[in-house]
Amino acid sequence: MTEATARPIVLSVHVGDEHAFSKGHAKSIRLIENWGVEGDAHAGLTDQHLYHIRRFGQTPNLRQVHLIQSETLDELGNKGHIVRPGELGENISTRNVDLLALPTGTRLNLGPEAVIELTGLRNPCVQIENFRRGLIEHLVERRPTGLVRKCGVMSIVIKGGEVRPDDAISIEVPPLPHTPLTYVVPATRNS
Repeated sequence: MTEATARPIVLSVHVGDEHAFSKGHAKSIRLIENWGVEGDAHAGLTDQHLYHIRRFGQTPNLRQVHLIQSETLDELGNKGHIVRPGELGENISTRNVDLLALPTGTRLNLGPEAVIELTGLRNPCVQIENFRRGLIEHLVERRPTGLVRKCGVMSIVIKGGEVRPDDAISIEVPPLPHTPLTYVVPATRNS
C-alpha cells in the first residue's frame, strides 16, 4: 500500500489538563458529546480558549477537539523545525487525510464509536512563535486569495467514544454546496 492509497488513521492522541501550549501523549482519549476531550482544559460547552473568553466572553465551544495532519509536521521537519505530535496543542494527530481540504461540516468517524464535525481552522497565533521562533511563517501562507492557515482544524463532538492511535478514520462529507473551512471568530456578546 502506498502513502497515496493508505487508509486515514489516528496517528497519536493528546490531552492537557492545564492551559498550556503543548499537550501530553496519551494511550487513548475519551471524547464526550458536546463537550470535548475528557480531562482537557479546552473541553466545555463554551469556548475555553483564554484569549477568546477575555475578548468575546462566553460563546459556544466550536473548538472542542483540535486535529493536525501529521504531514504538516513532516513538512516542518523538512524545513528544519522538528515538531512532535502534541507539541502544537492538538488533541489528535492524523495520517493520510488532508484535513485542510475538507469542507465545514465534514464528519470524521474515529475508531468504532466517536464522531466529530469540523467547524473551522485553527488560527496560528503568537503562541506558536513563542514556542519556536520562525515556525509561524511556515504555518501561515500568504496567497493572492488570502491567508492559508496550516495549523490544523477545530471540531465539535457529535458522538462520544474512545479514540486510540491506529484507529481508522472514515470521512463523511456534507451535501453540496460545500463551505470551505475558515477561521471562525467567536460571536461577540450582545450588549
